[in-house]
Amino acid sequence: MGQKDSARKPANERASVQKLRTRRHAQVLIIGGGINGVGTFRDLALQGVDVALVERGDYCQGASGASSHMIHGGIRYLENGEFRLVRESVVERNRLLRIAPHYVKPLQTTIPIFSTFSGVLAAPVRFLTHKQGKPTERGAFLIKLGLSMYDFFSRDGGTVPRHQFRGRKRALAELPRLHPGIKYAATYFDASVHNPERLTLDVLQDGEKAGAGGAVSHRARASNYVSLVSADTPGTSTGTTVQLRDELTGEMFDFTADVIVNTTGAWVDLTNGAMGAASSFMGGTKGSHIVLDHPELLAACGGREIFFEHTDGRIVLIYPMGDRVLVGTTDVDADMAEDAVCTEAEIDYFFDLIGHVFPDIEVGREQIVYTFSGVRPLPKHDATQPGFVSRDYRIERRPATGGAVLSLVGGKWTTFRALAEHLSNDVLAELGRERKVSTSKLAIGGGAGFPDSEDGVQRWIKAHMSAGRDAARATGLLTRYGTRAEEVIRFLDGAGTANPDRLLHSTRELSTRELEYMAGHEQIGHLVDVLIRRTSLAFRGLVTGELLNEVADILSGPLGWDAARRATEISHAQEVLKRFHGVRVHSLVA
Repeated sequence: MGQKDSARKPANERASVQKLRTRRHAQVLIIGGGINGVGTFRDLALQGVDVALVERGDYCQGASGASSHMIHGGIRYLENGEFRLVRESVVERNRLLRIAPHYVKPLQTTIPIFSTFSGVLAAPVRFLTHKQGKPTERGAFLIKLGLSMYDFFSRDGGTVPRHQFRGRKRALAELPRLHPGIKYAATYFDASVHNPERLTLDVLQDGEKAGAGGAVSHRARASNYVSLVSADTPGTSTGTTVQLRDELTGEMFDFTADVIVNTTGAWVDLTNGAMGAASSFMGGTKGSHIVLDHPELLAACGGREIFFEHTDGRIVLIYPMGDRVLVGTTDVDADMAEDAVCTEAEIDYFFDLIGHVFPDIEVGREQIVYTFSGVRPLPKHDATQPGFVSRDYRIERRPATGGAVLSLVGGKWTTFRALAEHLSNDVLAELGRERKVSTSKLAIGGGAGFPDSEDGVQRWIKAHMSAGRDAARATGLLTRYGTRAEEVIRFLDGAGTANPDRLLHSTRELSTRELEYMAGHEQIGHLVDVLIRRTSLAFRGLVTGELLNEVADILSGPLGWDAARRATEISHAQEVLKRFHGVRVHSLVA
């Protein structure tokens, strides 16, 4: 690998890459920076393991960032007979409400029901065969049975109320814009995660902090925009040597590890192929969503997620998020050779499902502010209908000289902590080590000390206001960082800074010093990272040409961008937003 493996440090090398290049061996190398890979990174770092992680794009850029933003037990998995998964999911849902309260919140959910006994005969067939057959709507009897079972699984350590049933009259009194033909409405609680990207970043930073001390400097290190290019053939003396590439500079370097963990989701087989060990574990399905700026639909939801079965048997949702409405999701077999994007046909499908429950509310394409799509990391499923493919996970082991390669197949957002614990235990067994720390009660990032009541939140906001920071700004910082906002505020208010903090002209949700903080502490690789994954500005349709130029100007200093790179970043952001999210932003002349 000779000339590509340059010994000199590139002038613009990032600190995260430098840590990998400086010490090119780890006991464990994790490939993939979605929530499951990052969760495993944190868990292993807490055990004192020398662990490294690389992600070819940005953290939470793939399926982890394209989720329905739900933390849920998976009531529909009961129909698949996945009782273990449902139990683990509701336990983990309750746990995340406690250990990540800054991002995970209770979510009231209502199911509109149009019949009483429909689906009773078809349900056993679906349960036994996992085939959809002719779409048959699930009636009140089946939904009541499912919710009763769901409550049973939630009974230990439950932190959400039990379900309730309403007749038509009372249901329409509570949600008057629902279809007048409903017979019942069932309401239960799950949980939501409005900032999955930032929760992933919190988990990552917990791992980095856990591995920052000890006899070995940077025992836990991670970098985004670093890809695995190849690996030596297993069975040779260098069976655990991989070649990595910095995707921002093109520089390549070797790295060795005793154990390699493949958590690249739907790309697991492709990653294994790059390491010279072809596999056929995966059979992912694509799920798309749209985000609407639609005050009428937002009001019609009454603050609740509307979760229901569409006419084709697909479980779908209409989900108020702040001042926007999320609508999803599809579930179709994915072509890994094509980009995952929301199609016009899927948009038509979403408009149709809205009309199914809110028939007098009109929705048009001009109200779409953002679209997104991802490929679920599901196992190969042959003839099984996509909706019935297991959301559970398994770990595949392949032996290699001096260690092993562990591939994660499946997994879902809600169970990432338990999954990471399971995967870490397998890694510890490979290393001949034992677990030292449990993460079951360990607060995540800015969830530590987070106010446990609205009064507490208001006290925190008041305590962190200042002459230059009003209540709206303090609220925004608490929402974005949890209690880690205190660290950010110290940076914003730092004495002796050459440029005092000021809000941006293009948005009052960001300031110059906060962008400098992100550049120095949150591994910003591209301008678009700030818009999509460090803030929710793109998700809410708030990206403008002025914002692109202003953020690019501010980031140019700490990230060392010259005029050409600045222009390239603006063009790249425009292309990503247009191609993958249906957002057209015309930049100002630089």
